[in-house]
Amino acid sequence: MNRALPLFAIGLIFGGGLGFTLAAGYGITFDGHDHGDPAHHGAAAQAPHASHDHGALIEVAPAGRPTLDLEIFPDPSNGWNLKLITENFTFAPQNASRANASGEGHAHVYANGVKLGRVYGNWVHLDGLPQGEVDITVSLNANDHSGLAVNGAPIAASVTIENRARANLK
Repeated sequence: MNRALPLFAIGLIFGGGLGFTLAAGYGITFDGHDHGDPAHHGAAAQAPHASHDHGALIEVAPAGRPTLDLEIFPDPSNGWNLKLITENFTFAPQNASRANASGEGHAHVYANGVKLGRVYGNWVHLDGLPQGEVDITVSLNANDHSGLAVNGAPIAASVTIENRARANLK
């Protein structure tokens, strides 16, 4: 009996599953385009994504402007817990990709310049970060994903961590 075909099928199933598991562990997604890659935001590249422009800035008045500070803590089991401390800003996940409203939106979080995703609240768990020194940057963004800025400077904060393998403390 020829077992080549069944063994090939089993290899595809387990190999594909392992590949997707490894990709997920490294934060690789299959969502169509990379928001962290500036090459995707040129004039030609924006046509399919014209509903939002991650490079645009919305100026806010210095008086009453949103503020952002960060605190980061090692998670006892793995990764890091990042706390976003904001003033004059309301997280509004229900309005993401909708019309802008003053003082509301969401945050974008980056590790070493690579966008990890959106944040819709004051806490986010970060896992799967590279080993060594990692710069975590968070920006405040309007509902349409445009960055918020004061006098041309984005409203953002950064913290640098030394990410080392830790024993599981569970």
